[in-house]
Amino acid sequence: MLAAALLIPSTALGAALGRRTLKQGMSGQDVRVLQDFLTRAGFTTPVGGDFGPITLGNVKKFEKQYRLTVDGIADSAFVTKLREVADPRGNSTRTRVKGNATATARSLGDRVLKKGMSGQDVRVLQDYLNRAGFSTTIDGQFGSGTQRLVKRFQQAQELTVTGIVDAATVTALRKIGDAEGAGGADFDMSTVSAPVGRAKLLANGLAVAPSDAPQQVKDVINAANEIATKPYVYGGGHGKWIDRGYDCSGSVSYALYRAGLLKTSMPSGGFMNWEDPGEGQWITTYAHGGHMYMVVAGLRFDTSGADPSRWQSDMRSSSGFTVRHPAGF
Repeated sequence: MLAAALLIPSTALGAALGRRTLKQGMSGQDVRVLQDFLTRAGFTTPVGGDFGPITLGNVKKFEKQYRLTVDGIADSAFVTKLREVADPRGNSTRTRVKGNATATARSLGDRVLKKGMSGQDVRVLQDYLNRAGFSTTIDGQFGSGTQRLVKRFQQAQELTVTGIVDAATVTALRKIGDAEGAGGADFDMSTVSAPVGRAKLLANGLAVAPSDAPQQVKDVINAANEIATKPYVYGGGHGKWIDRGYDCSGSVSYALYRAGLLKTSMPSGGFMNWEDPGEGQWITTYAHGGHMYMVVAGLRFDTSGADPSRWQSDMRSSSGFTVRHPAGF
């Protein structure tokens, strides 16, 4: 007997891939699909939704292996070949269920998921678990590890702890994983001209990195954009990286961590002895025991005064704050 479908609208996850040409610096759900497909094609890529250096390197490796133009750009020819290699069944996975019947699973929410099942929807489930802060391997197999993390997620969300991904669990996962805020991860930053020397603040609260900034500085800005409009939550970002909201130090920690400049989240007091003293050329943190913020390429990233986002063009007094910066930046 086939598992009953959940009453949640289906979303063809792979359909968005190919609607626009993707390149370094862009972000969005289609970048997540690109990263997932690259992993399925044998080029392991973190599924984070940001087209950064790792994604760029793997796109070039794929291009080289399949004799495409090696430019690091996912254009229509690239996507066509990638789908042929990674998704030969057209973004559907035939999954054996009870008896000898088979079902086609295309999207998270098409069916109830539980241990022993596999398919593209399980991959999406695993991606959403990662985005919610429950690190798991994205392999499309609902094994013991995935079941354990589903139970932990259900417990954290005060849902019935069954290890079975039902409609309520899917709704909670999507609420956390899809909360991108104004502009969000689907905003095409390539449509905005990049400034030189100083970041540009857009009306939607996102920041555009200077064209001459080092890549890690651009990565800090891109990561900060991901959470720039999320709500302030005391302690947010300290228990898990993907959170429903972030406090002051959790916000700064997230952006620095995603750029590889921080290994673990820290409270504001921890930043008082962090890295090198004084202002940096590109990144400067300001901290005391009760609050902190940072300035990146001339823009302030601060939960205080945030409207419509944490990015702000005006500065504030640094009196009473310890001033530090990451080495080399």
